Parts: sequence; structure tokens; C-alpha cells
Amino acid sequence: MSDACDFARFCSALDFWSINDHDVGLTPWQWRETIASIRQCDAVGGGGASPDLTAFLGWEWTQIGSTPQNHYGHKNVVLRGLGDDAVPTRPIAASTESILGEEGSSGMAGPWTLGMLGLLKPGEESFDFIRFWNDLNVPACPEGVPVRELPADCRESVRDPAGLFAKLDEWGFDSIVIPHGTTWGIYTPAGSAWDKQIVGAQYDPKRETLIEVFSGHGNSEEFRAWREVEIAADGTKKCPPPSGGFTPSCWRAGELITERCLAARESVDECAKRAEVARANYVAADLPGHLTVPGAKVEDWLDSGQCPDCFQPAFNYRPRSSVQYIMALRDFENPEQPRRFNFGLMASSDNHSARPGTGYKEVSRDQFTESRLPLAASQFFPPRKAPEPIANSVPFDAKGGNYQFFDLRESERASSFFLNGGLIAAHANGRGRDAIWDSLQRREVYGTSGPRILLWFDLVNAASRSRSAICGDSKECSDLVFRLASTLPMGTSLRFDAEPRFSVRAIGSFEQKPGCPDDSTQALGTEKLARLCRGECHHPNDVRRRITRIEVVRIRPQNAPGEAIEPLIEDAWKTLACEPSEAGCAVTFTDPEFVSAGRDTLYYVRAIEEKSLAVNADLLRCERDGSGKCVRVKPCIGAAPDDECLAETEERAWSSPIFLEHTASKRDVP
Repeated sequence: MSDACDFARFCSALDFWSINDHDVGLTPWQWRETIASIRQCDAVGGGGASPDLTAFLGWEWTQIGSTPQNHYGHKNVVLRGLGDDAVPTRPIAASTESILGEEGSSGMAGPWTLGMLGLLKPGEESFDFIRFWNDLNVPACPEGVPVRELPADCRESVRDPAGLFAKLDEWGFDSIVIPHGTTWGIYTPAGSAWDKQIVGAQYDPKRETLIEVFSGHGNSEEFRAWREVEIAADGTKKCPPPSGGFTPSCWRAGELITERCLAARESVDECAKRAEVARANYVAADLPGHLTVPGAKVEDWLDSGQCPDCFQPAFNYRPRSSVQYIMALRDFENPEQPRRFNFGLMASSDNHSARPGTGYKEVSRDQFTESRLPLAASQFFPPRKAPEPIANSVPFDAKGGNYQFFDLRESERASSFFLNGGLIAAHANGRGRDAIWDSLQRREVYGTSGPRILLWFDLVNAASRSRSAICGDSKECSDLVFRLASTLPMGTSLRFDAEPRFSVRAIGSFEQKPGCPDDSTQALGTEKLARLCRGECHHPNDVRRRITRIEVVRIRPQNAPGEAIEPLIEDAWKTLACEPSEAGCAVTFTDPEFVSAGRDTLYYVRAIEEKSLAVNADLLRCERDGSGKCVRVKPCIGAAPDDECLAETEERAWSSPIFLEHTASKRDVP
């Protein structure tokens, strides 16, 4: 914890940050230590209205389902306050049956693996594994007992988001719940979709105000119509053929078996049959599907399972859990007031090395990104002897394979998708806790892919809305609305009946100087700077990168149950060029179709920086043929520690949306 605090202050120079460790590893003792440490971090930051650093407390509700039907994914719980009257006695975890399974199960890493990972901290203090192990075996809290009457040292857990929200309501403390990593196929069952999470109590619009669009695990923004697996109404699974430039990994499994089968001089018909078996075996295995092709190497899978035209996508992408898909959904349980998700967009670093905000420089791939985990684990868990390649697929047998957690998750291939992480930015009225919290609640925030891009997105003719809907015949009220609401920022949600006009202003991030500023060196010393910051801190010069363009995304949420999602998402709906200037870019646009369309609509923007180098930006480093098909890969695996696997990318910032409800719909804004 002290390392994380020091990193936030002196390495990444953040204004605010949040600690969100996985609930599975937060023992009662560790939770108490976390609270004490975050209080200390906030105290040294200065507190008050203008602190040097504000530290927020929280945890990650780490839910992993075994099927698309029971999978809800990870959600970060962030608490507003740090006092005894603002912090629960224990974090609320996901049910143990979904996350505490040992290797070979469908769940996350079990306590043994988590404890072993605690030992993999080269050059740092020793880890007391015995204490960790003993402390982890905490009895489950009894069910049906109010949270304030439960024993202090028990594990409180729930099965789904509805249970999480109910427990948070019982505590009554101010909190925000942020879904994150929604498209990560490294733990999300194939075919998962977010439709079930807008139904009933599974969505709490009071607490779920933000969603993560980008992190060190990649981008979760973009929707694509292709499917990684087809699931029939009766639950039957089938491997779909390639489409839209996307090749399902199950399909690639069939291609690999076909290649081997033909090389063994079997007939074409026989090889086709074996390919079908291979695809069925892969689909049945789900996440460990790669193990159904004996002897397959990382390079053999090419770019199968990946979004080929997304910006730095998460590994094994799940498009029906993307932010765009989520924002297009509606729940029609109450036809008069159908609900939609009103999420603001944020980004985070999300690493497991006590380093918040690593995106300030594209350095230290082996420590600043999550590629360190499979590399470090290989030192402790020697790799199994690779099976010999054969011309037949084999069904996956979890118990018979003696697999480790990293075997099951394609961790080696995934390491090419780990990035230096993103940042959340808040338009706040001050640097203090309350000012930042208020901006989070009103969704006046945005996310970046790491650099400190400045971004404003406003509705500039907000007073053109139907003032009579608010004020009736009162001229005094109407004039007041005009004066107070002529311009409204990102995150705004309101009823509207005119042609909306928007303004966008973006300013590129500062270029970075090597090394660390003097104040960081004086505070930590060169030895700790080398260990914690890797000798590189946020150290801007006075030259800014250029913003090349502004991209506008328009989404019209569903108007009826079952309405197709793809036509509702327009990305990019508009692309507005920017004149090259260090002063940034300012553009305006309107939507002349809003009134005639008669549909609720949301808009958000992306500010795109000029090209720069970034860690793992080229992911698998595909070599493509004339048709654009990936024919060879060079994944960033086993590279020397000083090889950052740099490639050109276009860093960016995502605004929170502006939500306009068309007055013709006669519905209340959620």
C-alpha cells in the first residue's frame, strides 16, 4: 500500500486514485490494513479542499461465471469516505463457488495460486505466505443476518450484482460501482452478453454511474456484429465461420487439425470430419479450448479470437459485453418507462504491482504491464511438457491434465495484449475528495489511454429544450432555465426537442522528458525511484502532442424488445479534422436528424492524438497478406526485459456521453 501511495504521488503524479484489490484475497486482516494504509496515504496528501493527492478506498467484486448465463464479471466498488462511519466492516465478495475454485475449475485462481503469486515480487520484501494462507481460510458469514450484526471476521459474499447492491444499500454508505474489463475473454465465457444486467435489481442507476472503457488489459469500447460462438435457444453451442475479418478461435482449431491431417496424407473428407470434431471440442471446453489441440504453439493461433480492427482491444474480445453494446440496450419490463444504461466513461491503469497511473510513459513492459504475471509465474510453476502435435483434437479434461491456472487462460498469448494503462479525468470544482466525488456522480468525467489529454464536450444550446415542459407558462422560470442551462457538459441527461448543437475542445498531452523531476528524487531517493518507478516518472516538458481529429459516436438505444443492436451504433458517425496546433482543437457539430428521428440518442466523442510509440501497441504483430488476412504473428513473448515491444499507436480520450431523451417519447429520464 505504501508503494502504491508513493507511486501515485512521485512516479505518476496523480491527483486522485483508488485501491481495488480482488475480494478473493482481501482477508479481514488485509482489509483492516488496507483501510489504515489508505487513510495514511490520504493524510500525507494533505486532505482538505486542495490536497496534493486524494486516495479513495474500495475493492473489486471479482465475479466469474462458468456460463454466459451466470457470468456478471468484475465490478469495482469505490467508497466516498474513509471514516469509521463511511466504511463497511468487510468487503462484499462474489460467491466463493464462482471464484475460489482451484486450478482445473472454471473459476479464477484459487487461494494456493494467489498465495504463490504473492511470492513473485522480485527485489521486494518477503511475503508471509503462511500468514496469508491461514488468514484466507475465513468462515462464510451466515445468511439472512443484517450486515451490521454479522461477525467481524467472516466472508460476506453474494451471487450477482443485485445481491451486491442490496448489501451496499444495507450499509448505507456512499459508493460507486464501476464495471470493468467487460470484454476480457481471458475470463469471460464465450457468448457472454450484458442483456441480463439491465433487468430488475441487477442494475442500480444510483450506484452504477460509470463504466470502464479502457485499462492496462485493453479497450472494451467497440461493438462488432461477429460472434465468437453461436448459442441456440436450447443452449446448444456451435462454432461460427469467420466473418468481418474475424476468425473464431474454435474455427482456427479446425484449421490446425486439418493442416496436420492433410500432412499425414489422410483424405480430404476425413480431415473435414476431424476439423468439425476439433471445433466442437474447442467450443465445449470454452476458455481452455486451446488445450484441445495438442502441441499447438502460441504462434499457431495467429490472430484468431481477436478483434482485428479495434483500437488496442482486450484479449479474446467479447463484443456483446462492449461499452457500445451496453449503451444500446434497453429493458422494457415497464413499457411506459423502459430503462437504459446511463454510464459515464472512465479508464484505469488496473495492474497488480502497486503502480496506479502507469500510462504516463511507455516504459517498463516487464513491470508496468500485466505481462509480468505469466512471466513471473513461469519461474515458480515450471511449464508442463508440451504434448506432441497430433492430427486429432482431444476433449478437454480438467482433472486429467494437471493444468495450472496460467495454462487454462492462454496467459502466454494474452501477455501481448497487456498495456501501460489508462487514466480517469474529472471535471471537478476542486481537488478535494468531495469535489472529485461529485464529478464522478454527475458523470462529468472522461477516460484516456494513458496520456493526459484535456477534453471538454458540451451541449451548447441546452436552453433550446422545451422549457414549457419544466416551467409551464411561467416566463420567470423559463428565463431562469435559459440562464442556468444554456451550456451543459458531458454526463448530462435531459429531455430535448430541438436540433442539438455540441462543442468539443481537446488539447494534446505533454511530451515527456527522461528520468524524474527533482522533487520526486528528493522525496524517494534514487534507489527507491529505480525500484518503484523504474527510474522514470511523469516528467513533462512544455511541448504538446497534436490532436489530429475528433470522432463522434452516436447511439440510439433500443425502441422495442429484440431490436437489432448493430444499426443503433454509429461509429464513427462524424469525423471532424483538426488543424495541427499545440493549442489543441476546437470543433462544433449538430444533429439535424434528432428531431425527425423521434428517438432517444446519446453522443460521445473521441479525441485522437498524433501517432506515438506505445508498449504492445501492435499486439500480436501480425504479418498480413494482400487481402489483409493475418498469416504470421510475432507475439511479444520471452522478449528481453529491455525490449518494450514498442509500436505506433494513436492515443486517445473518450468523453462521457450526453444523453438526450426525445420529448416525443414521453418518458422520464432514468
